[in-house]
Amino acid sequence: MKKAIVIGATGGTGAAITEELVKRGVETIAFGRSRQKLEQFARKLGNPKHLTLSVGDAMRPKDIVAHAGGADVMFHCANVPYHEMVNKLIPLGESVMEAAERLAIKVVVIDGIYPYGRKQMELVTEEHPKQPHTKKGNVRLDYERMLFSQRWTKAQVMIVRLADYYGPTANEASYLGSTLEAIAAGKLAFFIGNMQVPREFVYLPDAAAMIAELAGKDFAYGQNWHIPGAGLISGREIVRIAQSASGFVKPIIPLKKLGLSLIGMSVPVMKEVVEMLYLTEEPLVLSGEKYKRFIGPIVATPFKEGITSTIKALQERRVSSDQK
Repeated sequence: MKKAIVIGATGGTGAAITEELVKRGVETIAFGRSRQKLEQFARKLGNPKHLTLSVGDAMRPKDIVAHAGGADVMFHCANVPYHEMVNKLIPLGESVMEAAERLAIKVVVIDGIYPYGRKQMELVTEEHPKQPHTKKGNVRLDYERMLFSQRWTKAQVMIVRLADYYGPTANEASYLGSTLEAIAAGKLAFFIGNMQVPREFVYLPDAAAMIAELAGKDFAYGQNWHIPGAGLISGREIVRIAQSASGFVKPIIPLKKLGLSLIGMSVPVMKEVVEMLYLTEEPLVLSGEKYKRFIGPIVATPFKEGITSTIKALQERRVSSDQK
């Protein structure tokens, strides 16, 4: 991988992957819709010379093609609003794939675990049956079918699957993003789902390092790959670590079906979370055996270190923003 373009470079996963590529010295094109956000992000990274900023709409293949600039790998990290997933996810993916097809380059698509449905094995491998029982799970399965469709003859694609994630760049697309932001700011926070059941979370900088490794392997394309986290942790323990790091102890309100439905009357995205709450009661845990066998060791920052670093980064960002 000599040159890469990251679609959705200022989003949660996109920012983490862009930062990892820049750190590795890879010539990188950060593609996004907002010039202001791209410039802020570049400043945060120290305005490296091997980072190029490109403004465009990922829903327009010609925009991507116009800015790809000889890249040999495309990272598709752009996403759609959670409550618009059913109508917009596949059109967005098709746009990215059409651009990749014209460019005849490799594509790394970042996705989640929704297509699996309920777990049928203790550690979920890439061969786990895909039997979604939710609207979003079915959309994500159709999305995978589109990505691996035979209609793409020049583009090569892989899907990397992450469980719920957290980290300095995580935003509202992450269940934990808004929770940790509120704790860092010393505000009342909401926690989506069951706080007692230990679940898997992956630290985004870890995920970005593993994804970058996969992207550089020709044999990895045409397949699904799992990006596991550092183990299991309950919501209560996450909150304990985060509050200790922030120096604030404010109330944390768990949101389950009733609470999400009520808030969803005015905040559509919250209503859309309800059907996925089963994952907070019956969590899937991703197996990293395939990654370890073909790529190398799992990168796994301990939760205490990762959560503390995230809180500190969020507080620093807040101070910096207040000083402007």
